[in-house]
Amino acid sequence: MVLDIAKHYPVLLNELISIISPQHGGTFIDCTFGQGGYTRKILSHDNTRVIAIDRDIESKKEADKILKDFQGRLIFKNKKFSELLNLKLKNENIKSIFFDLGYSYTQIKDPNKGLSFYSVGDLNMQMGINNFSAKDAINNLDQVDLEKIFKFFGEEKEAKKISKNIILERKNKKIDTQSLVKLIQKTKRKKNYKIHSATKVFQALRIFVNKEISELIFGLIAAAKILKKDGVLAVVTFHSLEDKIVKYFFKNLSENKSVSRYLPKLDQPDTLFKSVQKKPITPTQKELAQNAPSRSAKLRYIIKKSDFYNFDTDILKKFEYLINIENISDKL
Repeated sequence: MVLDIAKHYPVLLNELISIISPQHGGTFIDCTFGQGGYTRKILSHDNTRVIAIDRDIESKKEADKILKDFQGRLIFKNKKFSELLNLKLKNENIKSIFFDLGYSYTQIKDPNKGLSFYSVGDLNMQMGINNFSAKDAINNLDQVDLEKIFKFFGEEKEAKKISKNIILERKNKKIDTQSLVKLIQKTKRKKNYKIHSATKVFQALRIFVNKEISELIFGLIAAAKILKKDGVLAVVTFHSLEDKIVKYFFKNLSENKSVSRYLPKLDQPDTLFKSVQKKPITPTQKELAQNAPSRSAKLRYIIKKSDFYNFDTDILKKFEYLINIENISDKL
């Protein structure tokens, strides 16, 4: 039986819950609260508490509903998860910090956000706490910059042609959502795509507008610092670029010597985290049949081995080229 497509269903919910074990109680940080699916499931267990974060202020409406059912056990913060270190947790023993990097059905269908290529009107794609929109990027950046964004953030093979045609198109008029979609379809020409021809460009713009690369990297670094011994850091990704970053970071802290060289060597572990399984957890056939958007989801997690706060990671250097592309926004 297919689930109601007009609702959002948290992906890999049962798998995540089995990993973070809320039945034992404790405090959990939901870094991408959204519609609150993971949070509600955690709070259904006694002696649990959730600190929920979301940059989308619309998520507070759902948080308020959940708070009525679980008085005093949910704290909602309208923040970006790169700001985790600013939560002032006062030495709380955080059992798990987790991220679901997908977008909810509600967000995708929100005409004001313009995340979908079926949207009508101005390009937007701002998820909250933003400095510019997709409209600003498409109508102001030069061809070389647009090509970089489409190529590296969307892995779009026709990035050069599309960016060139955008420059030509905007000489005559401002480009909105549907004119961009039509331009992409005309440029790519090829028919019978398994996915919509505008998918990769829209993905790239969304990543650029919301600075999702640096957000993810700084969010992961902060989460790794906040967690205490035996705490679980878990991430659900939905495209290869996200997964590449998470996979590298997890491997970096669980397979290479990751504890800071500036700390005393006595009793230091070689690695700050341990990896239970190298391959990601993916949806079951049952979930795929019920919830088609889960098809690209991958869940990875690592467990902290000690309370050490400082650690070495070269993740910023590794993905510096992507952060530099994000910084193209300084031109806007």
